[in-house]
Amino acid sequence: MQEQPKLKDLLEFPCQFTYKVVGQAKPELPDHVLTVIQRHAPGDYSPAVKPSAKGNYHSVSITIKATSIEQVETLYKELGEIEIVRMVL
Repeated sequence: MQEQPKLKDLLEFPCQFTYKVVGQAKPELPDHVLTVIQRHAPGDYSPAVKPSAKGNYHSVSITIKATSIEQVETLYKELGEIEIVRMVL
């Protein structure tokens, strides 16, 4: 059985990398996401926010210029640690 390629083997750095952060539908969600992103990938971002069908959750999509797999993994971890976040895709 062939092993699945690892994320680090599929990406060539630097590259554009999009995070989709799903969290509670609270107005501060995009700010929390931006705070974490700015810590590791400073830049001028305008995240796209979309409500879920029932409106209980929002997804915040944001594309960064990723410079290393460590940066990508750190951001996944820290975005997932935001209290109102449910998942990071």
